[in-house]
Amino acid sequence: MPNKIILPGGAGLVGQNLLPRLKAAGITEIVVLDKHAANLATLRRMHPDVTAECVDLAEAGDWQRHFEGADAVVMLQAQIGGPELRDFVRNNIDATRHVLDAMKTHQVPRLVHVSSSVVESVANDFYTETKKQQEALVLKTVEHSGIECPILRPTLMFGWFDRKHLGWLSRFMARVPVFPIPGHGRYLRQPLYAGDFCKVIVSCVEGRVTGGIHNISGREKIDYIDIIREIKRATRARTLIVKVPYALFHAALWTWGLFDRNPPFTTQQLRALVAKDEFELIDWPARFGVTATPFATAIDETFNDPTYGPVVLDF
Repeated sequence: MPNKIILPGGAGLVGQNLLPRLKAAGITEIVVLDKHAANLATLRRMHPDVTAECVDLAEAGDWQRHFEGADAVVMLQAQIGGPELRDFVRNNIDATRHVLDAMKTHQVPRLVHVSSSVVESVANDFYTETKKQQEALVLKTVEHSGIECPILRPTLMFGWFDRKHLGWLSRFMARVPVFPIPGHGRYLRQPLYAGDFCKVIVSCVEGRVTGGIHNISGREKIDYIDIIREIKRATRARTLIVKVPYALFHAALWTWGLFDRNPPFTTQQLRALVAKDEFELIDWPARFGVTATPFATAIDETFNDPTYGPVVLDF
């Protein structure tokens, strides 16, 4: 059983979901490195026994000392949205290079790299392109290093602490009388419950799977509009769901982006939403020795858990 785990980017959605599951697995020393001060404050409040340091991983620095004596690294840092390419390069590529350098310097034997299903997507945006480059950098680095490195490619995730995606949609739904759906809304999604994904990560940390590339897709294929309906059911929202022509929806997002540097939903993400992607479905519960949670149950756990459900991270 590993004792010391490093979580670069651990104050985000996956990291916050992962922490209670790592601790439940008996891991006693966890270090979170993240540059988001507000989300780190939330993490410290909920997990005062975890070492949490506010650092910019895109810059080499004293934070790399934490890798000494580490048993494994779970690479979580990622720029998901935003209008500027440079932010994606810094957080998805530059930060990755520095984390890998620290692992080599301190001879950390195991890396769990959280890639993304978008590396096989037809979408063409800043996130997709830089995640492809990030995964290639990881593969090249670990190829001859002796580092054990399972690479996980999750689809769109939801769960506790979701500040974007389904979490933002639920909060938007609670505030407006009409909830707009772009076009017909029949865009196939394979949403993955973050709780299930964290079980997979713990399995990798414990050494059940030590290499390979694994597509971790939600096991239920569901249209976007039906996801919205499930959120409405679970949160008991009274909003009216209305379909809006795609062009009008795109124009509204574009206008929003003029006034908000970090919008919760961008035109690039809208194009990714309507892209006709369908991701490989492997039997990851059997491969990693975990149990998958049914989608409707996961939605209820996400929004109705008394401890973690009400906690919302900052953008």
